[in-house]
Amino acid sequence: MPLTLADFDYLLPPELVAQAPLPQRSASRLLVVAGDDCVDREFADLPQWLRPGDLLVMNDTRVLHARLLGRKESGGQVEVLVERLLDGNVALAQVRASKSPRPGGRLWLEEAIEVEVLGREGEFYRLRFSGDAAQLIERYGRLPLPPYIERAAAAPDETRYQTVYARESGSVAAPTAGLHFDDELLARLRGMGVGTAWVTLHVGAGTFQPVRTRDLSAHRMHSERYLLPQATADAIAATRRNGGRIVAVGTTSVRVLESAALEGNLKVGAGETALFVTPGFEFRVTDLLVTNFHLPKSTLLMLVSAFGGLEQVRVAYRHAIAARYRFFSYGDAMLLHRWIGS
Repeated sequence: MPLTLADFDYLLPPELVAQAPLPQRSASRLLVVAGDDCVDREFADLPQWLRPGDLLVMNDTRVLHARLLGRKESGGQVEVLVERLLDGNVALAQVRASKSPRPGGRLWLEEAIEVEVLGREGEFYRLRFSGDAAQLIERYGRLPLPPYIERAAAAPDETRYQTVYARESGSVAAPTAGLHFDDELLARLRGMGVGTAWVTLHVGAGTFQPVRTRDLSAHRMHSERYLLPQATADAIAATRRNGGRIVAVGTTSVRVLESAALEGNLKVGAGETALFVTPGFEFRVTDLLVTNFHLPKSTLLMLVSAFGGLEQVRVAYRHAIAARYRFFSYGDAMLLHRWIGS
């Protein structure tokens, strides 16, 4: 019987949604899931579950100040969430207003930026900024915390909603599994012989969009840009030759690796992916996955369920709720071994 949206639903007590990060990144809890076993640990214990010769693949994207507030020419309030930067002074964005802006209309954002609406592309708008879009967004925009964090972004979020290795600007949401790593933990992992490699996937505003169809086959993912460097492909090949495992840090890293391997061998370079992973997907690259706990009915939960096994992930989530783990972006983490049937 085909899986439906209801197969990925669960009840989460609202108080388990983490509203702020812990004082120390690696002090988060870690739920280790291998088959039917669930083991409670702290994230700082991650090295105990890895081996010399394993390779961590991490997404080095950096979150933009992608949220901008302002008004239309008519005076009506408007909120802009940049989806992606295009060429020079042009960006693609979600625009929320009481009435949809029209092509040729102008927006005044953060009392500093004039923007012309060039046109609509699906649910997004093409906007022309009054100067270099990247520079203006970074100078005047706001960090776009997820909608389930019920507060405005504050000064500590400027560092804590970025990974310590973030360097390639372009995301509207953090690759949250990476938020648990601090410099000390990374040094410990390197010291025991665990390698690190980098991919880039710029998370788009579509990551917050719910699946609206009961029939999963009818859902279409938003396309996101990624880069798989030659050095990372070489590191993966060397790890495989030497018997090591590929450990993806976050669902974004999985999407890069598995998108690049859809035709068999890893395809190096830049690309776009709209890969929608559900149970039954054949994983070609990833052996282990470090990930946070994801929203009910979300595409991220579907990917995790495909990787770790649907029933195994259900058991893990029930365990995490009963044990009062913290959920979502600033929450705790899990380490999943690939389900033998996937």
